[in-house]
Amino acid sequence: MSASDVVGAAPLSPARGVDDVVLGIAGLRAGYGRIVGVDGVDIVVGRGELVVLLGSNGAGKSTLLRAISGVISPWSGHVTLEGADVTGMRSDRLVQRGMAHVPEGRRVLPRLTVDENLRLGAFARRDRGAVTTALATVYDRFPALAPRRGQKAGTLSGGEQQMLAIGRALMADPRVLLLDEPSLGLSPLLVKQVFEMVLRLREDGLTVLLVEQNATQSLAIADRGYVLTRGHVTAEGLPSELRERTLSDGFVA
Repeated sequence: MSASDVVGAAPLSPARGVDDVVLGIAGLRAGYGRIVGVDGVDIVVGRGELVVLLGSNGAGKSTLLRAISGVISPWSGHVTLEGADVTGMRSDRLVQRGMAHVPEGRRVLPRLTVDENLRLGAFARRDRGAVTTALATVYDRFPALAPRRGQKAGTLSGGEQQMLAIGRALMADPRVLLLDEPSLGLSPLLVKQVFEMVLRLREDGLTVLLVEQNATQSLAIADRGYVLTRGHVTAEGLPSELRERTLSDGFVA
């Protein structure tokens, strides 16, 4: 079933080369109070794709992810996940359906240990054996966290906290991962490591929507990209096309 098959959903026009739309956003409008954050946004993400959403501060990138993942309710428009209309669905139900959201600023629970933070990511999973396996997989993927499993999350470095935030999301066994500014506030070396980490996730088959201001490094690993300006999509295309485009917002590194 495609996004256009969903009753009541606006038909999506898949981006060039995208046949299997896993995440579809059609005419999405959302914000806070009377403040419009995104206005009529259309985006599609194909199965196994890494799609980057670029934009300056205040462009509406985080608002869009929050509206997709159920943190806030969209005012209008539609979100589809693997062909089902999930517009306005609660975050916990979206997690159960295979969507995970790593918010800007990491948002780890500082007083809990690394292990406790990770286990919270598996709240919707009932198979304890699968949770134990997932925990081992996360520690294998992020070996820097393994010796710190009993350490309070608030005492970790910024890079370690980002690994923990992503690892916590992976504990839910998602098929679609929303990443909001994972490189924010990190040193150049850690930024490089984070982008390598994101690339490995995509290579492992995960579908990723990545929000970033760092255009140079994110376009280097993305399959496709969109540019968001003042709540509107103003450009879309392949990384080479977006890299050549001169963007007036000043966020291109």
